[in-house]
Amino acid sequence: MIELEHLSLDLGSFSVDSLNLRVERGEFFMVVGPSGAGKTLMLEAIAGLRPLSGGKVRIDGQDVTGLPPEKRNIALVYQDYALFPHMSVERNVRWGLRFCGKPDEERVNGLIDLFRLRPLLGRSPETLSGGEQQRAALARALAVKPSVLLLDEPLSALDPSFREELRDYLAEINREGMTIVMVTHDFGEVLSLGNRVAVISGGKLQQWGNARTVFREPANRNVAEFVGMKNLFECEVQGETAHLSNGVSFLLRGNYSPERRLIGIRPEDVVLSSTRPQSLANLFYGRVVSLVSRGMAFEVVLHSKGGVRITASVLSSALVSGNIRVGEECWMSFSPESIHVFRQYIQKTEVQAI
Repeated sequence: MIELEHLSLDLGSFSVDSLNLRVERGEFFMVVGPSGAGKTLMLEAIAGLRPLSGGKVRIDGQDVTGLPPEKRNIALVYQDYALFPHMSVERNVRWGLRFCGKPDEERVNGLIDLFRLRPLLGRSPETLSGGEQQRAALARALAVKPSVLLLDEPLSALDPSFREELRDYLAEINREGMTIVMVTHDFGEVLSLGNRVAVISGGKLQQWGNARTVFREPANRNVAEFVGMKNLFECEVQGETAHLSNGVSFLLRGNYSPERRLIGIRPEDVVLSSTRPQSLANLFYGRVVSLVSRGMAFEVVLHSKGGVRITASVLSSALVSGNIRVGEECWMSFSPESIHVFRQYIQKTEVQAI
């Protein structure tokens, strides 16, 4: 179990401000946020590599704030690998064993085989590809049998096939009891691997909780924009209706007192059709203004006749079957249940820490 109590870091031009977080023993905890948000600094503080300006770090109930890194039984794998350039791959993998008593040779050899490092053991890190260096760094981290594994975007440099294999391995060691805290920008990894997720921005904790809840019910605009809720509208809500400033109205789920609110709709909840659907709830007609490939899906931007800009996420097969092309007109709809009404109205320039 990891507990961060009012954790603060002061780097002069940037600071992490009074961060409180709890990661349960055996949890696969994900951390996301924009570049420069303070995610790596948080990992370094947990590992003992950054002095705190305030607060405490506890591991399994023990205050480790004053302990050096080698006394914490924590392994940290950086995005840029941090291998020792003057050592061979084998010496890198075995480096940490000097601090942990009798080495478990069976485990080390198993990791070397798992990460396909045996042909590379005599080589220096500078001769390896990015993916090979990442595999060596992961093997080095796991060789010491850490109680906590901290990962800073560990899969970003790997080829797709090995990335899937490594995801499965991380999920397996987590099921066996390993506590993992992982920084990532891949929401597929968050939803497939993580139990819970924290969103950090500007050195502040914006939201944390169940990964799917954060994904579908972001706490504020900052979180919504980061998790891909592209359809955000400031409006007046009253009863079961959201009134936009241009006169367009959306039907909501629930009954609201009159007040200013922010609402959001995920792109994948917007349904496109070349023919008019039977449902009349939140149904609009408009023109496709752009199509952008996003891997297995396309991001489709539409302008409705009422002046509303809507972004949808559509599989390529649906684009073909629906004859959806730039310049063509089509129907768009979304259910009242898909509209997220934020708890309070927040200006675009504001940040709400919770």
